Amino acid sequence: MAKLGTLHLDDYLPYRLSVASNQVSRLIAKLYQDRFGLSIWQWRVLAILGAQNGLTAGEVATRSAMDKMAVSRAVSALLARGLVVRKASDTDGRARILSLTGTGAGIYDEIAPLAQEQEAHLLAGFSAEDIKTATRFLRALEGRAASLAED
Repeated sequence: MAKLGTLHLDDYLPYRLSVASNQVSRLIAKLYQDRFGLSIWQWRVLAILGAQNGLTAGEVATRSAMDKMAVSRAVSALLARGLVVRKASDTDGRARILSLTGTGAGIYDEIAPLAQEQEAHLLAGFSAEDIKTATRFLRALEGRAASLAED
């Protein structure tokens, strides 16, 4: 078996993506952690349900690429705080549907525009074409990673 070269993390795409993701997540987290006491995982669940209410925990996990245990912990905390409710599905008796409560929706409505504003600050200085190219690349990379994970 041929020996591969030394792994230089600074040039290793998965590492760069992880570092960028962590830095951006921490930047956005400033908007909701102190004020609302939400973890990054709780905010992600709240944001997903704010964009499309009425999903199962499994659907939230799929959309967020979070592992099911992280989603479960986040949902439990949100349920305990009264920000999310869970009810039986009308079409599948085994499925439990998650929805934001009025309080949860209010928090989402307050944080979402701030998150969008923070994103605008983050992307300032990049051209519209750069942003489109980066978005296409990231979506393609996500798809490729999902495809390889299935194999």
